[in-house]
Amino acid sequence: IAAQRQDSHDPPFLAMRAALLIQRWYRQYAARLEIRRRCTWSIFQSIEYAGEQDQIKLYNFFGYLMDHFTPASSERKMISHLFCESEVFHDTEWEHYFCYKDIEVPDTYSGPHLTFPLCTHNVTELLEAIKHKQLLHSRYVLQLLGETWKLLRVLPNINVVSTCQSKEITICELFVLNSSIGDLHGHLEDLLLVFYKNGLPSTETPYVFNGDFVDRGKDSMEILLILFSFQLLYPSGVHLNRGNHEDHIVNLRYGFTKEVLGKYKVHGKRILKLLQKIFSQLPLATVIDRKVLVLHGGISDTTDLRLIARLERHRYVSALRPPKRQPREEPCMPGGSLSEGKRGCSGNSERRRVRSLARGTLPLCLPRANSTRTVEEELQERRRWAGLGASCDRVRYLSSNRDPDQDREVTETDMDEWKQLVDVLWSDPMPQDGCVPNKVRGGGCYWGPDVTRDVLQRHKLQLLIRSHECKQDGYEFCHDRRVGDTQTHVRAHTHTNTYIGDAVALYPCIQVLTIFSASNYYEVDSNRGAYVQLGPDLNPHLIQYQASRSSRDLTLRQSVGRTERSALQALREQLFAHKSELINAFQEFDPEHTGMISMRHWAVATETVLHLGLPWRMLRSQLLVSQGEAQEGMLNYHDWFRELTFTDPNNRLAHTGLLETMYRHHSNLETIFRIIDMDHSGLISFEEFRQTWRLLSAHLQTEISDEAISGLASSIDFNKDGSIDINEFMEAFRLVSRVRSQEGGRVNRGTPP
Repeated sequence: IAAQRQDSHDPPFLAMRAALLIQRWYRQYAARLEIRRRCTWSIFQSIEYAGEQDQIKLYNFFGYLMDHFTPASSERKMISHLFCESEVFHDTEWEHYFCYKDIEVPDTYSGPHLTFPLCTHNVTELLEAIKHKQLLHSRYVLQLLGETWKLLRVLPNINVVSTCQSKEITICELFVLNSSIGDLHGHLEDLLLVFYKNGLPSTETPYVFNGDFVDRGKDSMEILLILFSFQLLYPSGVHLNRGNHEDHIVNLRYGFTKEVLGKYKVHGKRILKLLQKIFSQLPLATVIDRKVLVLHGGISDTTDLRLIARLERHRYVSALRPPKRQPREEPCMPGGSLSEGKRGCSGNSERRRVRSLARGTLPLCLPRANSTRTVEEELQERRRWAGLGASCDRVRYLSSNRDPDQDREVTETDMDEWKQLVDVLWSDPMPQDGCVPNKVRGGGCYWGPDVTRDVLQRHKLQLLIRSHECKQDGYEFCHDRRVGDTQTHVRAHTHTNTYIGDAVALYPCIQVLTIFSASNYYEVDSNRGAYVQLGPDLNPHLIQYQASRSSRDLTLRQSVGRTERSALQALREQLFAHKSELINAFQEFDPEHTGMISMRHWAVATETVLHLGLPWRMLRSQLLVSQGEAQEGMLNYHDWFRELTFTDPNNRLAHTGLLETMYRHHSNLETIFRIIDMDHSGLISFEEFRQTWRLLSAHLQTEISDEAISGLASSIDFNKDGSIDINEFMEAFRLVSRVRSQEGGRVNRGTPP
C-alpha cells in the first residue's frame, strides 16, 4: 500500500493521469461542440426546406387558378405569363429574339469585348474582368447566350464522356469533369478557387458542373457567363447538367431574377427570357465511362435512363408543372376528376389532368375531386389544401368559355416523362430501403439503398454522383458504404485557409456520393465546399476547401458560436412571424389563461405550429432567456414573446396591423410582386398592389380591408408617384428584422437562408 501511495506521487504517474483527464475533458468539449454544430445545421436546413415547400404550394395554387378559373378574371390575367404555355416560338423566332445587333456599345465601356467564335484570349479577358467586378455589356451577354443556346439544343439529354490515361474528370455542384463540381449557388469565390486549385477548364482538364449555378449568391450571372464561355471554347471539355434552380419559377423567389434585373436594367427582361430557354435545353445527366452516373438530384424506383434520353427536355421550361399538348381528338364529355382520373373521349387514349410537382400521395399534390361537392365547395377545399382559405370569393369558376391553354392536356407519356425529370432534379437519398414521396422539400422522392442497387444494376453502372443537398464537409457517402473501407487524410494549408482530402473508395462499398461545392452556404464557416476528381480507374478523389479567409483566426468554438448565433436569429424570426398561431397553440395548454405553460407543452406547441422537426427542448436554453424559465419548469409565454420582439415595430407599417403577416409571408409577397411586375420594371401600380393582397388574403389567414391595403400602399410610396417600388417595399419591411438583429448583437442578412 505504501508503495502504491508512493507511485501515485511519481511524476510519470501524475503526468499520465493529467493527460487522461485532459483527454476526457477535450472529448466532452468536442462532443458538446459537435452537438451544437449539428443542431445549428438542422435549423438552417429545416428553414431552407420549409421555404422550398412554401414556394411549391404557392405555385400549385397559381396552376390551379390557370386551369379552373375564367380567363376574364383579373387574378388569372396577373399570373398567366408565368406559365408561358401559349408561347410557341419557332427556332427562327428565337434567333430573332436573341438579336443583339441593334444594341450599341458606348465608347465609355471599359469591359471585355467578345468576338465569336470565342478564343482563349476572349475567355481569359472575361474571367479577369469578372474577378475585378466589371459587368459584361448586354450586347455581348445576348450574343453569348445566343451562341450557348445554339450549342445546347444539339446536345443529347445524357452526356456521355470518357476518361483516358492522361486526364482526370472534375465534378462539382458546380461539377468538375475529371473533376466534378456540385452546387455553386452564385458563389463566385468558390468557382474561382476551384479553378485556381484544379486548373481552368480545357480539353485536357474537363469539368462536369452538376446544376444549381444560380440563386442565393450574388454572382449567379457571372458564373453563368464563365461556364457558358468555357463550354463554347471547349465543347468536349465542359459539361453542364440542369439543377432544380435552373427554373424561372424558382428564380423568382431565390434571387436570380432580381439580380439580373438589377445588373441589366435595360435588357434584363430579354436576358431572363433567353435564360428560360437555355435552362430548358440543359442536359439532364452525364455518364462517365459507362460506369458513373452524374445528375443533380437523384433517382426513384421508376427511373429509366432510356426514357430520360429520349424525352423532349426543351418542353420543360419549369419542372414544377408538366407541359401540355393541344389535344388532337374530339373534346371530352363533361365530367371526370379535376386532378387525375380518366376522361372518356370519343376516340381514343386516356388523358390525365396533372397539377403538382409531387409524386403519388405527396401532400403538395392536389386532392382528388369529390363529386358530391358543389363547384364552390371544391374550390374552397383546394384553396384550403394549398394554404389559402376561402376568401377569394369574387374569383369565379367558369367551366365554359375556357381559353386555349386550358384545353391543353397532359398525356400519359407526358406524365411519365415529367416524373422522370422531377426525380432527377428534386430527389434525395435516405438510409432505409424503399421509395417514398419527399414531403420535406415538396417534390421528388426519398429513395433507399435497394433502389440504388436496382437502378445501377439495371443500367450496368457502378456509382451515382449527385448534389442538391448542402453537406457540412462538402461531400457525403451513402448506400452500402462500410466504415473503414476508406481513410481520408485532411491537412490544412493556412496560407489559403483551404483543406484538401483524398479518398479512395472501393465500388462494392460505395454507390452514392453527394458533392456540394458552395462553401459558407448558410453562413461564413457553416460548411466546406468540395469537388471530386475521377481518373481512368474511376476511384473518386475528394478535394475540400473553404473560400472565406475571415474564419482563419477563429477557434473552433468561436466558429461554431458565430454560425449558431446566425441560425438562432433566423429561428427567432420564424417564431416572431408565427406569433399569433403560437399564442393560440399555447393557450390550448393554458385553459385558465394564466400565461404559464410547461416546457413540454411549449415544445409540443411550437413544433405543431412550425413543423420544422427540431429538438426544441434542447434549444430552450438558447431561445428562452431571462424571462423564459420560471419556477418548476414553467414558461411565461407573454414575457417570452416580448423578448423575441427586440424593438418596437416600424412605425410606418404598424398602423396597418399587417406587420406580423408581412414578415411571415415576406418571401411569398416578393415572389408575387415580381410575378405581377410583367415588364420587370421594379414598379407595380396601386391597383396591382391591391390585387396581390386580395389574392393572398386567404393565404395570410386574415381578411384585409381595402382601406388597410390602401393605407399600406400610401405609407410605402415614399416618392408619392402613385406606384410601389418593389425593392423599397421589401427593404422597408426588412428594416424591422435588421434592427432586431442589431439589438441581438449582430446584423442578420434579413431573410432565412
